[in-house]
Amino acid sequence: MLQKINGFNTRLAAKITSGVATMWCAYIFAAIALVSLPTTLKTGNLITIVGWVAQTFLQLVLLSIIMVGQNVASAAVEKKINETHTASLGEFELAKEARELNRQEIQELKKIAADIHKVLKDIESQTSK
Repeated sequence: MLQKINGFNTRLAAKITSGVATMWCAYIFAAIALVSLPTTLKTGNLITIVGWVAQTFLQLVLLSIIMVGQNVASAAVEKKINETHTASLGEFELAKEARELNRQEIQELKKIAADIHKVLKDIESQTSK
């Protein structure tokens, strides 16, 4: 039961977060905040106006804008990570190919060395007669 509730909470939080992290949400928050602007300005009280700007407008609007910016930055980082991963896989494949070529060359060198040893033994046995 608790697992189902946690799953629901996770899905709900993801939906809300993806909805709030849009510029459309920032526009809606700005419109909501602007509804109270005329009343705030009518007070003529500087503290009330500064409070409206800081607590109402900036907090509402910047929340969405910051989340949009984080999504853009995250997407750029994810793209770079994927490019690096792809390049790393390519380098790994090249290294595997190089290792296989080296293995083949070593086998060939061992065969050549064995042939040289055989020829040297044949020459040695012919000269010792």
